[in-house]
Amino acid sequence: MSKHLLSPQGEFPIAGLGRRLAAMFYDFLLCTALLIVTGGIYKMVQMAILGEEKMRALTEAGALDGDPLFSTILLFVLFGFFAKFWTWSGQTLGMQVWCIRVQNADGSAISLWQALLRFVVSIASLLCAGLGFFWVLFDKQQRSWHDMYSNSQLVRIPKKKK
Repeated sequence: MSKHLLSPQGEFPIAGLGRRLAAMFYDFLLCTALLIVTGGIYKMVQMAILGEEKMRALTEAGALDGDPLFSTILLFVLFGFFAKFWTWSGQTLGMQVWCIRVQNADGSAISLWQALLRFVVSIASLLCAGLGFFWVLFDKQQRSWHDMYSNSQLVRIPKKKK
């Protein structure tokens, strides 16, 4: 399978921690909205299957707390969001605003496997109090843990001219 090159092409500087965090915050807001909508759809489908009375009884009994199917769906939705943007254009919406892009060293889009590695390791980075993200301050090549494990890089690209 051939890799598709991202546009624009060229040698770009590695994105700094500030831009990374700003793009993450923007994407956090978008993902929060996405998860709220997903949760609403999930609950409507659940109510259609179980019925309103059964849903109310289960909710009051606390039987729907910690629903593993719901958690799994939310995780897959989040991965789908990031994987689509990373493998297609190299940029999530937050990354577009802050002019950064994830790519391979040759300027091509990352693969689905790389996106999965990047996603899983970024979650681990967050669980370690964000250490994996702040690793860019210590690494000579300014790589985060998920950059290293997915063999990708986050670069700063020039703004698109209107």
